Amino acid sequence: MSEESRVKIIPLGGLGEIGKNMTAIRYQDSILVIDAGLMFPEEELLGIDIVIPDITYLMENKDKVEAILLTHGHEDHVGGLPYVLKEINVPVYGSRLTLGIVEEKLKEHNLGSVQLQTVRPRDLISIGPYEVEFIRVSHSIPDALAIALHTPLGIILHTGDIKLDQTPVDGEVVDFRKLAELGEKGVLVMLGDSTNADKVGFTMSEKVVGNTFDELFGKCEGRIIVTTFASNVHRIQQVISTAQKYGRKVAVVGRSMVNNVRISSQLGYMNIPDGILIEMEDIGKYPTGEIVIVTTGSQGEPMSALTRIATADHRWVAIEPGDTVIISATPIPGNEKLVAKTVDLLFRQGAEVIYEKGAGVHVSGHASQEELKILLNLIRPRYFIPVHGEYRHLMKHAKLAESLGIPRSRIFVAENGQIIEVGKKKAVTSGKVTAGKVLVDGLGVGDVGNIVLRDRKQLSQDGIMIVVVTINKESGEVVAGPDIVSRGFVYVRESEKLIENAKEKVNEALEVCSKRNISEWAVIKAQVREKLGKHLYEKTGRRPMILPIIVEV
Repeated sequence: MSEESRVKIIPLGGLGEIGKNMTAIRYQDSILVIDAGLMFPEEELLGIDIVIPDITYLMENKDKVEAILLTHGHEDHVGGLPYVLKEINVPVYGSRLTLGIVEEKLKEHNLGSVQLQTVRPRDLISIGPYEVEFIRVSHSIPDALAIALHTPLGIILHTGDIKLDQTPVDGEVVDFRKLAELGEKGVLVMLGDSTNADKVGFTMSEKVVGNTFDELFGKCEGRIIVTTFASNVHRIQQVISTAQKYGRKVAVVGRSMVNNVRISSQLGYMNIPDGILIEMEDIGKYPTGEIVIVTTGSQGEPMSALTRIATADHRWVAIEPGDTVIISATPIPGNEKLVAKTVDLLFRQGAEVIYEKGAGVHVSGHASQEELKILLNLIRPRYFIPVHGEYRHLMKHAKLAESLGIPRSRIFVAENGQIIEVGKKKAVTSGKVTAGKVLVDGLGVGDVGNIVLRDRKQLSQDGIMIVVVTINKESGEVVAGPDIVSRGFVYVRESEKLIENAKEKVNEALEVCSKRNISEWAVIKAQVREKLGKHLYEKTGRRPMILPIIVEV
C-alpha cells in the first residue's frame, strides 16, 4: 500500500481501559482527533487527581492536526480537552450541550481563545481531505453523536458511546435511517463502543427509570435523596418531572451537578418548571414530605455531597429517620467498596437505601449484545475495530462481530498507540506510537512518574525515617546527632529502645566510612541506608523509607 492509498487509525486512549477515550485518524498529512477524555485514578495511583492520554504523537505532528471532534459531553470523552488545547489549539466541533459543558471547563483553565464550532445531527462539513458527518445516537446524556468520516478511501464510522433506546426521555431516537444509508453506501471501518459487550440481551430504556421513580415517589412519605452522575441530564430531568407530579420541591447539591443543570436548562435540554428548584439552605422551610434532594456522590467519592451526608458532615443535610436514598447509578469498576461503605453509613444514620441492580433505579447508557448485533448488521463494515472498554469487552465485541460473519482477519482488537493502516482492499497493523497515561496531580501535568509513585507507595506502607547528622567539614567528625525523626513507621515515644539502637547503627556506618576515608556524601548516605535498613527490617519486618540528611559545618 502506498502512503497515499491508506488511512491510519491510531487509538491514543480508551482501549484496554474504561475512560480517557481518544482516537487519531490520519490520511496523508491531515489528522483528525475524535474525543479527548480523562479517567479517574486507580487505587495504586496515590494522590493523583486524574489521568489523561499521552499526546506525544499529536505534539510531534502538531502542524498536521486539523480539528478535534467530540461525540458527547461525558468526562471520559471531554475531560482531557483543556490539557490538549493548551498544547495544540485547533478548532473543536461538537453539539450544543457538549460545547456548553466544554466552555465551562475552558473557563476554569483560563482558555478563552479556543474556536468552538457547534454542529447538529446530519450536518456535513469539510475539514482538510475529509467530509465529516454527524449522526444522532442515544446515550445517557443528550446530544450524543456518532461521527462518519468520508475519506477518499471510504467511510470511517465512529459510533461514540451508543445505545439503541427506542423510547428516549427527550424523544430523540437514534438516526437509524442515516446509519442504514451509510451501511448501504459501504463503510470501510467501524469503530464500535464495547462497554457493554459482555452484557446479554438489550439495555433497558431510560424511561424504565422514570417509571421506577414514579412508583417510589408515590410511596415515600419522608424526604427523598437521589444520587446519580452529574452529567446524566435525562435522569435528573426525570427526577424533577416526578417531583413536580407529587408536589415536591427539588434542591440540587454538588458543584458539577449544579453547573450541568444550569447549562442544560439555559440551552433548553432540561424543562424545569418555575418555582420547583429551591436553594439548599431553604430545605428546612418545607415539610419533609415535600422535598427531593438531587446530589453527586453516586460513586462514594470521599469529598462528595452524599458521602458527607452519610458521615453527618454536611452543612445543610443530616439524615433523619424516614428519609429514602436512591442510588441511581452502578459502581464504576474499582469503586464498589466506596459505594458499599456509603450505603452502610446511610443505613446506620436511619435512612432507607435503594441501590440494588434489580431495583430499576439505573439503566446503562451503552448498548448490550443484541443492540451491538443490530448495529453491526445495519452497518456491515468491511473492517471492524472494537473500542471503549477493557480487554475482555473488546474481545467479546470482536467475537460478536465474528459470529455475524465478519472474518476474523478483518477485526482488529488493538492496543493504545497501535497503528492500524487501512486501504481499500487490505488492512494491517504497522507499528506503534507513544501512548499511555499522563498523571495530573494538582497543577502538575506529567511531572509525577513511576519513581514518585513508588516512593508514595513505600511511604504509605512503611512510613519514613529521617536521619540528621552534622559533620565537621575539615575533620570529618560527627559534631551533632544522629537525630532521628519518624513518620508513619513507629511512634517514637513508645519505641525509644528501637530509636537508640538505630542511632548506634548510624554511628557504626559513619565509623566505617571514616576508617575508609570516604568523604563522598552519596556513598556515606548509601552506607547509612543499607546498615539502618537491614537493622530495622530485622527488628520490625518493615522497610521504611530512610532519608539521611548530612549537614556540613
